Amino acid sequence: MVEWSMSKDFSPLAGEIILDNLQTLRCTITGLTTGQQYFVQVSAYNMKGWGPAQTATPACASPSNWKDYDDREPRLRGQSEVLESLLQQVRALHQHYSCRESSKLQTTGRKQSVSRSLKHLFHSSNKFVKTLKRGLYIAVIFYYKDNMLVTNEDQIPIVEIDDSHASSITQDFLWFTKLSCMWEDIRWLRQSVPISMSSSTVLQTRQKMLAATAQLQNLLGTHNLGRLYYEPIKDRHGNILMVTIREVEMLYSFFNGKWMQISKLQSQRKSLSTPEEPTALDILLITIQDILSYHKRSHQRLSPGLYLGYLKLCSSVDQIKVLVTQKLPNILCHVKIRENNNISKEEWEWIQKLSGSESMESVDHTADCPVQLFFSELQMAVKALLKQTNIPLHQARNFRLYTQEVLEMGHNVSFLLLLPASDDVCTAPGQNNPYTPHSGFLNLPLQIFELGIVACFT
Repeated sequence: MVEWSMSKDFSPLAGEIILDNLQTLRCTITGLTTGQQYFVQVSAYNMKGWGPAQTATPACASPSNWKDYDDREPRLRGQSEVLESLLQQVRALHQHYSCRESSKLQTTGRKQSVSRSLKHLFHSSNKFVKTLKRGLYIAVIFYYKDNMLVTNEDQIPIVEIDDSHASSITQDFLWFTKLSCMWEDIRWLRQSVPISMSSSTVLQTRQKMLAATAQLQNLLGTHNLGRLYYEPIKDRHGNILMVTIREVEMLYSFFNGKWMQISKLQSQRKSLSTPEEPTALDILLITIQDILSYHKRSHQRLSPGLYLGYLKLCSSVDQIKVLVTQKLPNILCHVKIRENNNISKEEWEWIQKLSGSESMESVDHTADCPVQLFFSELQMAVKALLKQTNIPLHQARNFRLYTQEVLEMGHNVSFLLLLPASDDVCTAPGQNNPYTPHSGFLNLPLQIFELGIVACFT
């Protein structure tokens, strides 16, 4: 039995916990007041009854947080207010536009509206692309268990963005990732960037992306097109396919669509395709299970606790990518340190001393050290993380902990970051990566990774 009190003589008790599972000789006391001193004692029980209470070592402690170390203010203090003000301005403009559009729609006669709807039902299906010719396209994957939505002609819903494209669409693709967070605002965005103002090639391409997205929404009868897959699918014919994925809760009815088993769709396409030169559509169907697995795993959330994450980047001419695992692509490579996500003032002070020392051996972590348990947990986590990422222990001698802050992700999840040496944090183009991880890892574009974090922890 674990008892705690704000008084040295344990009168009155502040609380107690009885542990009946002795496989784990550890317990977490919750609901304490920061800065208040608490005394703890432990008693054991057998058939003869309770034994004498033994005082914990140290005998007392005060709950604290890493921010108490230097009394720092939150890093984002004041910024949230500025962002909220900007958001209110955008909302006001958006609401003004929506009201204006609604008034236009109300002046339209019902007969005209019905005729447009009928025309939409009978003729809009022809606007889906059946075969890919050199160009830029959007494909939509709506799935429920082993079924996915196809057109009435047994095709994946695809529309063309442009029949030509630049040699690199990286920046346009990354812009489209942001667009995928605001599907309901497509009409407003198209109105905000009229074609007459789009003199540059970049703006024209993005206007075409907006138009193609709106077309897909109209054809399917829904705004929500899902999350964007982390990379476009390309083939040797010059086709580029951007894929959005959405898992639905049941087999809804969509305009111009029906449900088909994925395996059946794959077998039909296999009989028609040319395996020597697969198109982007062939590649999509071949890898569909991997794509769906990525989508499902990118929605998983970590259980509460303190984690050690490994930050490794690589850069190219036009983007930066982050190393993640295929099992949890929305989180850095990581291992769990402990269940309690809080870093105390004493633990953070020890980390600061560790970062300022030449070696870990020079820092006090003896049995009498108040953070001995934390040191042991962190040491085990570092070794496990290095093993997971296939980094030999001797190559990690110059690795360091990020000491500016603890990353508090929300939902009682916190991260400490393990960083390579300064020159190796980001591998530049043409530079050999000194650390080659095992299979089961991905390099995600930074923007995709950030959106995954936001979606998971907000």
